[in-house]
Amino acid sequence: MSAPKSNGQPQLLFVDGSFEELAKEMADYLKAEEAKQLLAKESPKEEVLSKLVAASQALNTVPEKEYTAATNLMIHLVLQSADPKKYLPTLCSNFAKPLANSPVHGAALSLNALTTIFNLLGQQDPVRARVFMEILKFLKAHSMFDNLRPYLDKLPEWIDSWDCDEEYERKLYEEVAEIALEADEEETSYEFILKALRTFDADDKEEIGSEDAQRLSLRALKMAILSNTHFLFQDLRAIPSVQALSDSHPVYSQLLDIFAEQDLEDYNDFNEEHEGWVEQQKLDHEKLHRKMRLLTFASLAAATPSREIEYAKIVKALQIPEDDIEMWAIDVIRAGLVEGKLSQKRNMFLVHKVTYRVFGQKQYQELATRVDHWRATLQNVLGVLRQEQANAKAQKEREMQELERKMNNAGVGQGGRRQQGQQTQQRERTDNDD
Repeated sequence: MSAPKSNGQPQLLFVDGSFEELAKEMADYLKAEEAKQLLAKESPKEEVLSKLVAASQALNTVPEKEYTAATNLMIHLVLQSADPKKYLPTLCSNFAKPLANSPVHGAALSLNALTTIFNLLGQQDPVRARVFMEILKFLKAHSMFDNLRPYLDKLPEWIDSWDCDEEYERKLYEEVAEIALEADEEETSYEFILKALRTFDADDKEEIGSEDAQRLSLRALKMAILSNTHFLFQDLRAIPSVQALSDSHPVYSQLLDIFAEQDLEDYNDFNEEHEGWVEQQKLDHEKLHRKMRLLTFASLAAATPSREIEYAKIVKALQIPEDDIEMWAIDVIRAGLVEGKLSQKRNMFLVHKVTYRVFGQKQYQELATRVDHWRATLQNVLGVLRQEQANAKAQKEREMQELERKMNNAGVGQGGRRQQGQQTQQRERTDNDD
């Protein structure tokens, strides 16, 4: 959907001729009698265009093979106007009606016509934003999210170049979120709802507390807690309009706090305090309850300095029978919250890695406790190593001393035998002399 680079008026390929010649060709094709009469009278261009655009609704009945050429010519004529934006909404609306004679390719042909308009407008032309909104509505109506996916990363940059106001930017993001949600792309939908929420002025208390801001905040909150893949809520809680829910929807705000950093026991207390509220709000209690168990498992793993969790602690925290520990261990690993393994022999879950749900004062204290534990462990290991080193040194010294003793003893024995031999030889010589 990127616009072509051009220093002059954008032009379609293979469109040649004066405005009058091309307008007459289009009027004949559409059987637009009023436009023909105006051309015969040499009426102003804008009057002719007005009649041609009104008649362009007939384009959705032309043969499939002629549709692209006809729509391209119509687009070219409109872009000759001194003020194309007067005609583009009607033109887009007419193009958005799929070709009646093409049940298979009609939607794709209509989308091609709409994107042609988008591409031929200047990169910074604010009219592109209006055209893009029409494209979004078309994609939503025809469940064509895959056609939008390649351009999602470019959207923030485009919006900046169009210099949209915050309200229109918000509408664009929300429309993308709707299209993604219909395609079961929950994470993408949630991402764009957050983008929409961030368009509210954080310093304007009235704006972040407005009905629209609270509606979107509540929607994001529900999506986050009900998602099967979303387990961290700090990004959501950091948004000012979501923080304002504590005044407009305090019970929802309390529920968000529980999912952000509290445990299953807190969730159960919440349900007792607000009996029937979850059902009244049409929230899925079973889904929420299961998610809280996974989050509680993660918190338990993060809060265990030794990284060894006894089965009894898991049973108590998750409120499950011991036979179900393996199932929940598998689920929490699949969720990406914890990495580890079960030790059936020791009746423990051995934590290798854990995702912190929040990282505040409490988590700093837990980390400090863990560091102290690691320091003590390392000091113990260092003490053992030093003791082993001292033992090895002492053993080596003993072995050297033993070796020296043996060598000394061996030297003394050899000297005594040599002296004895010399004395014997001397006696033998004395006897011979006699």
